Amino acid sequence: MDYFAGKYDVAVIGLGHAGIEAALACARMGLSTVCFAINLDSVGNMPCNPAIGGTGKGHLVRELDALGGEMAKAADRACIQYRLLNRGKGPAVHSLRAQADRREYQKIMKHTLELCENLSVKQAEVVSVELKDGVVAAVKTQTGAIFECRAAVICTGTYLKGRTIVGDVTREGGPDGMFASVTLGSCLRELGLDMRRFKTGTPPRINRRSVDFSQMEIQYGDEHPQPFSFQTSEPPQNRAVCYLTYTNEETHRIIRENLHRSPLFSGVIEGIGPRYCPSIEDKVVRFSDKPRHQLFIEPMGLDTEELYVQGFSSSLPEDVQIEMLHTIKGLEHTEMTRCAYAIEYDCINPLELYPTLEVKKIPGLYGAGQFNGSSGYEEAAVQGFVAGVNAALKIKGEDPMILDRSSSYIGTLIDDLVTKGTNEPYRMMTSRSEYRLILRQDNADIRLSHIGRRIGLVSDEQYNKVVSKYAAVDREIKRLEKTYAAPSPELSEMLKSHGTTVPVSGVSLASLIRRPQLNYECTASFDPDRPRLDSAVTEQVEISLKYAGYIEKQLKQIEDFRKMEEKTLPDDIDYSNINGLRLEARQKLGRIRPRNLGQASRISGVSPADIAALMIYLEK
Repeated sequence: MDYFAGKYDVAVIGLGHAGIEAALACARMGLSTVCFAINLDSVGNMPCNPAIGGTGKGHLVRELDALGGEMAKAADRACIQYRLLNRGKGPAVHSLRAQADRREYQKIMKHTLELCENLSVKQAEVVSVELKDGVVAAVKTQTGAIFECRAAVICTGTYLKGRTIVGDVTREGGPDGMFASVTLGSCLRELGLDMRRFKTGTPPRINRRSVDFSQMEIQYGDEHPQPFSFQTSEPPQNRAVCYLTYTNEETHRIIRENLHRSPLFSGVIEGIGPRYCPSIEDKVVRFSDKPRHQLFIEPMGLDTEELYVQGFSSSLPEDVQIEMLHTIKGLEHTEMTRCAYAIEYDCINPLELYPTLEVKKIPGLYGAGQFNGSSGYEEAAVQGFVAGVNAALKIKGEDPMILDRSSSYIGTLIDDLVTKGTNEPYRMMTSRSEYRLILRQDNADIRLSHIGRRIGLVSDEQYNKVVSKYAAVDREIKRLEKTYAAPSPELSEMLKSHGTTVPVSGVSLASLIRRPQLNYECTASFDPDRPRLDSAVTEQVEISLKYAGYIEKQLKQIEDFRKMEEKTLPDDIDYSNINGLRLEARQKLGRIRPRNLGQASRISGVSPADIAALMIYLEK
């Protein structure tokens, strides 16, 4: 029996990493919000790996923090080991990654939701989205509760028509033994959405006391760990270590001999998996020349003995998984507590979405996270935030928040999805961005805090701190340009010891710092008037000086990019009547409905000649 359960501005369906950010953003922007999880013990779950960040993904977490999101703050409270990846490369690809205490992270996020004003947290399965005159009007739960709303954000992760697979054992289900969301998937198809089937995998979990760590390589955290959030004042502490071991030829032999039992190769698995995170059997087949593959042994938390065997995701039968594990150094006698499994799920074709993440066919309906065809906690979180913010802004009658490719990795991710689409679970990497020297994780605060302030999720106090920080950077750069070190035996000795040439006359400290062999600290002995500055300020000073030429060149590229983005295309444009457009371009432009020439130029199948035809049309 259906019943009226309340009236809200926004309903958020799913409380994984996307749903959390969507719900918090809407509520904090002053909208009455209700959010749903099939099981409240699944809030903020980490079924694939107990970590936040990574290459490219760390950038997303920092950007989300600068905009006013929650993930970075929760990570700094729950993470137990921090490592900055790609230290040996330039700052553009430095990415923070941290091991999280999985249950602690979930507890923090669930409590944050419960404490949030304007937010109601419900355990319920949403089975349908109800429309009125083609616009979102309500959501309905399995028990018949009708929650009226003006917008709904779908953040269903891998639950939507979820099916778990271990060998020949398949069953409806979500991650970690949770129920699947079956009826909602059928409802969305009936609403005319273009749905598809993707899959992902999880690694096995093992008991720590059954592991021989003496045969593994230990991996410590950074000596001076950096936090994720710009607002975290105390440096985080490393409270755990990870270990590295490898598969071997015996492991690979067992896999090859059991490929006939693999649902990945037998046709049982129908969904398309992530290219950049393949299962171990896929790796052995695709990279048959490799004698071994890395496996990372990662703690699930401080209050449990369970460990993830990262890099060992699989859908092979359970008995084969155990046999495989026992061939690996240190795991010869390990006890598997949870077997690996593959999971298939429904998701939308992201070409169905506007850059606001609103569904084109249904006003008021938004998608985020794996529902949009992406993979990863961080990718989900930033999309949830963008969808939630835009749902709130639309209800408030304000301009949308659309981040472009030149502003952020978030903008790159969303532009890739809604402009190019994806035929496999999309993963963020630094190589996705053509502006990565500008879009570094260290400067996300100055790039995006003003947007967070505009939408009301970054306080004036927080924003003013960012402005003060970069004012200090500018002052120090100007001072270093005007401060000279005179020739001296001490200067000559320092320069020779670092393998760089000795100048015949005085030299500015800025020019010394620009040298590849030197850094900001190298000049301290020759800078008696140096002010005491925060390390975050000196980091920006050094990067700005060392990469000034490259940064200037990329800023010019961004200027050219924005000129194309400013050439807007009318919403009602009829591409079928534009002379000079090829048939494929007409079809794709008509389907995707790009906002501007820049977006149009990035659509697969739209050529430079088609863009020229569009430019002529706009001039007329």
